Amino acid sequence: MPKHSHTAARSAQESRQPRPRGSGASSDPACPQTWMSGTPSADATLRLDPSVPHAARVYGYWLGGKDHYPADRKVAEEVIRRRPQVVAGARANRAFLARVVRYLAADCGIRQFLDIGTGLPAPASTHQVAQAVAPDSRIVYVDNDPLVLAHARALLTSTREGSCDYLDADLRDTSAVLAGASWTLDFGQPTAVLLLAVLHFIPDADDPAGIVATLARQLAPGSFVVISHVTSDFAPGPVTAGISAYNSLVPTALVPRSHAQVSALFAGLPLVPPGVVPLTEWRPAARPLPHAADLYAGVAHAPASRSCPFALA
Repeated sequence: MPKHSHTAARSAQESRQPRPRGSGASSDPACPQTWMSGTPSADATLRLDPSVPHAARVYGYWLGGKDHYPADRKVAEEVIRRRPQVVAGARANRAFLARVVRYLAADCGIRQFLDIGTGLPAPASTHQVAQAVAPDSRIVYVDNDPLVLAHARALLTSTREGSCDYLDADLRDTSAVLAGASWTLDFGQPTAVLLLAVLHFIPDADDPAGIVATLARQLAPGSFVVISHVTSDFAPGPVTAGISAYNSLVPTALVPRSHAQVSALFAGLPLVPPGVVPLTEWRPAARPLPHAADLYAGVAHAPASRSCPFALA
């Protein structure tokens, strides 16, 4: 089920002077508690309405986080009542994040990550996994939740060799996302774009496949696009009931898609084996439970490249 809203438009950089690419903040990556030490900005405080449920906070509740309000908990529990597996699905999506980032960093040599729809701080986040493999990795997080923005200062924790940054931007405004991310990332070098549990917040009318294609066109050879997406294919009745409950309470509607529809979101990009599969079946560390998560996942080259020695194995 969902992670957070698709909307994600400019950065915590607005509160500080522009800086040269790659000069991310430094902190002790071994201390995850620093993730929770961010100070809310005035803009975040003004935008935060605890009475309105937000997808990032609902998802955080399913992950066992503490940054949510009664309105968020009501949504989360209503969905759980109709589809209890949503909790396992959210946690499986988190495990997929760690698995795919480790694969891209260790096996494919990726050193730049653009994580769009990052959500609230949680263990084993993109920068922690990537920089554990390669301390010089650069990461840009993108989201729009005011509570996430409130933690932006903490989100910038990084190894001294690497860099992290945060953008408050709209995924549909790809030019703003790419322009903001270019303060930290060098798009002349291979980059992985992570779109995990976020495209199901983009309705067909906003052309999610076109968004992916636009992002992919700006990436250097050797880059990758990663997608995970909610589906009702495995349990149509319960999942549809859960999504209906969710959409009746959360302003940003959730759009489940079939295997063919999720595959189409890659806009014809060549897929890394095993292709678009149930999320727990994408290169699992152990034998997965069948349909343990109501999501599909896949990784594609963007543009076509054979730079990863294991991608075509």
